[in-house]
Amino acid sequence: MSFFSNALLAQVLPNKTAVLQAMVKANQYFMQKWPDAGKPIFTNIERPSNIWTRAVYYEGLMALYKIKPDKAYYDYATQWGQKHQWGLRGGIQTRNADNQACGQTYLDLYLIDKKPEQLQHIKASMDLMLQTDKRDDWNWIDALQMAMPVFVKLGNITGDTSYARKMYEMYAYTKYRHGGNGLYNPVEKLWWRDKDFVPPYKEPNGANCYWSRGNGWVVAALVRTLDELPKTDPAYPEYLQDYKDLLTGVLPQQRLDGYWNVSLKDHTHFGGKELSGTALFVYGMAYGINKGLIDRKTYLPAVIKAWNAMAAECLHKDGKLGYVQGTGKEPKDGQPVTYTSTPDFEDYGLGCFLLAGTEVYKLK
Repeated sequence: MSFFSNALLAQVLPNKTAVLQAMVKANQYFMQKWPDAGKPIFTNIERPSNIWTRAVYYEGLMALYKIKPDKAYYDYATQWGQKHQWGLRGGIQTRNADNQACGQTYLDLYLIDKKPEQLQHIKASMDLMLQTDKRDDWNWIDALQMAMPVFVKLGNITGDTSYARKMYEMYAYTKYRHGGNGLYNPVEKLWWRDKDFVPPYKEPNGANCYWSRGNGWVVAALVRTLDELPKTDPAYPEYLQDYKDLLTGVLPQQRLDGYWNVSLKDHTHFGGKELSGTALFVYGMAYGINKGLIDRKTYLPAVIKAWNAMAAECLHKDGKLGYVQGTGKEPKDGQPVTYTSTPDFEDYGLGCFLLAGTEVYKLK
């Protein structure tokens, strides 16, 4: 009877109102803390606020806006673009995916407003990339999430398939070439963050080093690519299979409390609750369930357990989020990760939380 009760409880969907309230609270905390969307971010140095960390937040905000079309959200995103004149850090010459991530929100707003300035700079930057044979820019897996959706959106807006072709060339180089034989391990179905972590590099327990949030970025990249890429695209089946395989690799690594450790294969290496990677996995799994891409019975319990844990244990009364690993590239970076600790950047953790929450909200 106990087993039956636990199994039944694991299938109870989170209350939609509660999910939405959690997202609204967390987002309101951030908007109140940063009323000026153009204010530079100062940590160890000053950076403009159109960098990747803030771009990920706005991805989450635009997802929230789709299920709760509050004009304040639209205005806040628009203010962000306007304050930066819809430009990119490093200008249109940049090939850095982190600098191009802001284009995702610029293009989402362009689809609403159809203002040429929203499209101008990000299109010019990606067009410069199309004009070269260079394919090795994405030498760290985070880059996939930052830039792949931009290529997809531009392809849909312009009807030009060159964007999708270039995107696949760069994706394939990351998957099959970077680090020697690629940053994807088809055996364990997980991705190394960059060349510094491919074998012979090992975690303290002897396992391969797979960073949670890094693999989460790949999940998000594939979700956001599959969601908008035409199914007729030649690479669509590969993206879909990679997405399914990655979730297969991630699922067994979930902790009993619902989270994923920052080191997926070594719970002794800075193990503990962590929101950003967990939220990205929830985002990917809930999306797949909603779209019928993955098996509901297999993944729904993991989604419910993880979301309930984050909503109950990470969200402060004032809306701040705890257990967010700071920036970096491996388990030891951005520590400590606790309920009360504040990461060097608070924005991307919230973005991940909003992406996860919007897909959990859609579950039926």
